[in-house]
Amino acid sequence: MRAATPRSRSVLAWWILAVVAVFLGANAHLLYVAIDSDPGCVAHLKGMASVPGQYRAAKSSC
Repeated sequence: MRAATPRSRSVLAWWILAVVAVFLGANAHLLYVAIDSDPGCVAHLKGMASVPGQYRAAKSSC
């Protein structure tokens, strides 16, 4: 096995840096969207219902 050249180490370091930057950028975007989004109120059952197939919010913010 031959030793890696300084050029190949540099290219590998840039690839690793690019992958880490994309990973951090994607997570930052996900965090931004999660904090910034507000889906608002949607129509749902307000009270307890015993009708099958109908659900209500566990804790409504409306």
